[in-house]
Amino acid sequence: MKFTTTLIAAVAAVLNVMPASAQDIKIIDTVELSGAGAVSGTNWQRGVDLAVKEINAAGGVLGRKIAVEHYDNQSNPGTARAMVAKALDQEPQLLLGPIFSGDVMVTMAAAQQAEIPQIVGGEAAAITRQGNPYVFRSSLSQAAAMPKLANYLANEMKVHSLAVVWVNNDFGKGGRDAMLEEMKKRDITLAADISTESGQLDFSSAVNAAMKSNADALFSYTNEEESARLLRELRKQGYSKPIFGETVLISQKVIELAGGAAEGVKGHVGLATEAPNPLIRDMVAKFEKAYGEKPDHNGIKGYYAVYLFKAVSEKNGKIDPKLFAKSIPGIRLSAKDYPGILLDIAYNQKGDIDRESYLVEVKDGKQAIMATLPMAGVENLK
Repeated sequence: MKFTTTLIAAVAAVLNVMPASAQDIKIIDTVELSGAGAVSGTNWQRGVDLAVKEINAAGGVLGRKIAVEHYDNQSNPGTARAMVAKALDQEPQLLLGPIFSGDVMVTMAAAQQAEIPQIVGGEAAAITRQGNPYVFRSSLSQAAAMPKLANYLANEMKVHSLAVVWVNNDFGKGGRDAMLEEMKKRDITLAADISTESGQLDFSSAVNAAMKSNADALFSYTNEEESARLLRELRKQGYSKPIFGETVLISQKVIELAGGAAEGVKGHVGLATEAPNPLIRDMVAKFEKAYGEKPDHNGIKGYYAVYLFKAVSEKNGKIDPKLFAKSIPGIRLSAKDYPGILLDIAYNQKGDIDRESYLVEVKDGKQAIMATLPMAGVENLK
């Protein structure tokens, strides 16, 4: 028996996995740790790990520690589906991830069938329009975010025409469609509709098309690494019109990757590392101390997702996946009562989250908050 116990501990050490107690709360995170989503997924994973470490050090959830495992879905929908199937075989109390909307779309039916709640990072409006009662967002949906940005473009920046550069996947198509819908409501003309590919390296033709359109401004909706490449190419070709984005383009990670090419870019973000909020500032400082760099919005989302599970479970008085899923629609939680969630939040009946958000501009290599926008009201979320 002593030899067997020693062997198990040795194997666990080799695999860099802590043996889970039968009493532990099992959370499995299926996320993009390689491929096109590696930047996003690594931030998310680190946010999750930071939250788990803090919660366990403070006594866990209702006296039980959390055991978390991370599965790499390689930013591939087929692999994502396989990783969620593997995760569900382990009978977890909660699934986290994926982040890419396409990966979410192909995995959430399995979580629903298993009746295991899934907190995801995807922003595509289609995710919660499926009527899946087990999928919940950690970020604002495109349908909630785009009106805020479109109002700013029309009312404050007086933009009358826009070149739209988007990535041809579920995330990009959803963002493009949501923005075009809001542009029509405000009489903003689509001067150029420019599709790009996930993982694209060369953006010279996309920038050339945007410049030829003579639009008042450019709006970008692409993934992190592609966003940085686009910004560098825009500066290289001398693009001088205003550049706007939503969440990704002005994320801290894109700012770091793009360097000086990100200066002056403006947009709307659901979460900001420089938000005038002491709870977010404290979380960012702890993340930076642990990992040597600031998180982007995905790091904050991963951290929030674990603390949401803790808050709702403690509010319910038990660890129960089905009860957790039933408790989210219509719930409102205050950061004063549950500091780990960082901001006051509310969910509508479809699993869409509502909370305050921010208009930002990139200045001196970081997000500068231009305005704090209030919660929209869950009844107004589409």
